[in-house]
Amino acid sequence: MAYKELIKNFNRIRDYMREFYVYGFKSREEYTNKSARSYDDEHRRIKSWLDDYMKFDWTSEGKHVFLSIDTRLTRHNPLYNAWKAKSFTDGDITMHFILMDILSSPDKEVSFGELVETVNSYVGEIGTFDIDSSTLRKKLKEYVEEGIIESRKQGKVVYYRRAKSAKLPDVKLLDFFSETAPCGVIGSFLLDKIKNERFESSTNYLHKDCFAFKHHYITSTLDSDILCQIFDAMRKKQTITITVINRKNGRKTKNSIVPLRVMISVQNGRQYLMGYVSHFDTISPYRIDNILSVKTKDVAAEKDCDRFDELRAKLDDMMTHIWGVSTQSKSQARMEHVTFTVHYRSDELFIPQRLEREKRCGIVEHLDAHTSRFSADVYDANELIPWIRTFICRITDIQFSNKTLEEQFKNDLGQMYELYGLNDQNEQKGGEKHAI
Repeated sequence: MAYKELIKNFNRIRDYMREFYVYGFKSREEYTNKSARSYDDEHRRIKSWLDDYMKFDWTSEGKHVFLSIDTRLTRHNPLYNAWKAKSFTDGDITMHFILMDILSSPDKEVSFGELVETVNSYVGEIGTFDIDSSTLRKKLKEYVEEGIIESRKQGKVVYYRRAKSAKLPDVKLLDFFSETAPCGVIGSFLLDKIKNERFESSTNYLHKDCFAFKHHYITSTLDSDILCQIFDAMRKKQTITITVINRKNGRKTKNSIVPLRVMISVQNGRQYLMGYVSHFDTISPYRIDNILSVKTKDVAAEKDCDRFDELRAKLDDMMTHIWGVSTQSKSQARMEHVTFTVHYRSDELFIPQRLEREKRCGIVEHLDAHTSRFSADVYDANELIPWIRTFICRITDIQFSNKTLEEQFKNDLGQMYELYGLNDQNEQKGGEKHAI
């Protein structure tokens, strides 16, 4: 089969790009899910979009290809190019321009019967293929759902007209939205439209990028379609069925859930869906990059949709005890309490400022000019460990209600001290407490 840059099934591209450029770098020989020829075809396709960002190196295991993106120089997410390579059949393209020509303005309204007759006269002149009324009806329904065309039913007759063009947002707003918002690829499409319109109207037009990003989380781009379906279901308060893959063993499972919120980490850009699972009567998190597909209108669980507002209010109450995304299971009846005290010098006032800024659901007490105490009651204290570690060398006291976790934390510190050849840093020195 000849190589083509355009694609029909984005899931295949999503798998390749994630497997090689997000989760890890694999050589051609290591990728065994598809044939070597399929790998070569997809590699050439991806290279056509990202050639300026693709690098490779050689190891004992062979050639490894990877992405190298410098955010100091790259202002716009290059992965959006994958979404702009959608393919269409000749019939799709011809049908689109015929409809746009017939429905030339929002003021012109045409019945379905007239559309069938007019479209057939256009097609008759071209003489390359036939378009039946069923195909036309499906295409019109698709355009109505997309907001391109509006429909109105009068008696048994359905009338169609082109939707009015919406006023496009400011370029600066789109510059920011496209690189920071979920489904930012929408902003990228609108930005392209504005640039093209302004370039055509003025040969001197030159768009200036307004923003640069120190932490630019672009890999979630591959999940834009999944995220868009989730947002649509949330807006309609629908139950969905998601297919989730376990990356460790490759096992796939289906779960019927009520989507309540999408939570995005500002530390690593990872996205989670918080959903209610009626079978277990719990609200659980699902990593969106592990969701393979979303199916809406699950009739078997439709009764759960009536509880959408109630379930979201329940999640909002739970948020006061959620540090990351872990929630309380039925087997976990108690909260876990965490408290630690930090001591800092007069020139380290950024420490209490950090505590206040990053405390989330915790409480910060300022004991004196150089000492502060943080405390929190959470469902899963283990989620705080990476954050707590950033205060090492200033912690004078730390306690967990989960003693197993506390012991593990202190043992990890002990192993670190041994690794660096240090003495026990918890000992009292000169009658003063020494910070952990």
